[in-house]
Amino acid sequence: MEAQEMTRQMTNILNEWDPFSCGAGGYDPEIADVLQAVHDLDEPHNLAVRIQAIYEHSFEETLPYDACFLLAKSLLAVKGLGECTL
Repeated sequence: MEAQEMTRQMTNILNEWDPFSCGAGGYDPEIADVLQAVHDLDEPHNLAVRIQAIYEHSFEETLPYDACFLLAKSLLAVKGLGECTL
């Protein structure tokens, strides 16, 4: 999978998640930060904690860890499809 397609799929997942009912396009800064975190991290727990922090910073409300963990696993699965394995 090309990097552009991987990013598009992850962006779609993040827009569909919509934890604060802002609608598609309402999370552009958070999505950019989460996409960077996905590239930096490979472990679902660490990514979930980072996702919580990103959204808490913007919305001043802590999202449930379990929801962030499931999201992290989905995003890392897409990332895994994009990695070349030889």
